[in-house]
Amino acid sequence: MNYKSILVTGGTGSFGKRFISRILEDYPGVERIVIFSRDELKQFEMANIPEFKKHTKKLRFFIGNVRDGERLRRACEGIDVIVHAAALKQVPAAEYNPMECIKTNILGAENVVNAALDCGVKKVVALSTDKAAAPINLYGATKLCSDKLIVAANNMRGNREVDFSVVRYGNVMGSRGSVIPFFMKKASEGVLPITDSDMTRFNITLDQGVDMVLYAMEHAWGGEIFVPKIPSYKILDVANSIGPNAEKPVIGIRPGEKLHEEMITETDSFSTIDCGKYYVILPSVLPWDVNEYMKHFNAKYVEKGFKYNSGTNTEWVTVEELRELIKEHVDPNFKVVE
Repeated sequence: MNYKSILVTGGTGSFGKRFISRILEDYPGVERIVIFSRDELKQFEMANIPEFKKHTKKLRFFIGNVRDGERLRRACEGIDVIVHAAALKQVPAAEYNPMECIKTNILGAENVVNAALDCGVKKVVALSTDKAAAPINLYGATKLCSDKLIVAANNMRGNREVDFSVVRYGNVMGSRGSVIPFFMKKASEGVLPITDSDMTRFNITLDQGVDMVLYAMEHAWGGEIFVPKIPSYKILDVANSIGPNAEKPVIGIRPGEKLHEEMITETDSFSTIDCGKYYVILPSVLPWDVNEYMKHFNAKYVEKGFKYNSGTNTEWVTVEELRELIKEHVDPNFKVVE
């Protein structure tokens, strides 16, 4: 990696901490990492984690909100890469506080684009979500808008040497607000509430998410939405992997929730290519020659009508595999609650 300075919005979150840890471990040539976030307590706590505390010369903790374009622009001075991970992502909270979600997720993305264009940034990689594909809740709709803003920014760059791309993936195993930590807390009570026994979700580990962003940083030409090939799980299997003997009452789907998640819609199939490890949704306005791109990545178009849905996925995580993944990626002391 030739980049010397990286800014991570939402850098104190689950993804941000793991991403920065990987940069510190694997890329000694990176000289400065700016953690841009709005919570000074989380910044203080992160700065005092031993693995980060020993890198005080490289890390810069910058208090700010992506809603504040002027502050973000100041933070981006001298930055080579922006990894945009800041978002309001709790579905019920977004439904109840829609304008707050719009200000952070949509206007915040616009501010990231403007800061990158104004400050000579070389690369922007924004994190998306499966909920942005055919969205039915406000959070998903705001992330779809964010994706469109990031992709369209490639049409505004003029002679600037900058490109913008998006990575879109499913539920991160063990991240804040995900179902696995919730079930692990509830298991001792003997009751694990299930929204719907047929519900499915995509599953990705935090390190796989970081790998995607690193891949986009190295290989994106600008305008792509990268989608990983990852397995699905059934919510009922997650419950059975944690508390097999617990009661599992069905409580119904929450407002704004889907039975199955989708990362590539049937309509997307007309502009989606298979690059081997990842699918790539191409931009509607191509900033480069598509044939050259296809040849470079040895890619091929997916079949018309293809869709990537957690319920019709061909790869599934079993109950036993879930237990191993929880132990490896969530809690090494995890034990099944009998």
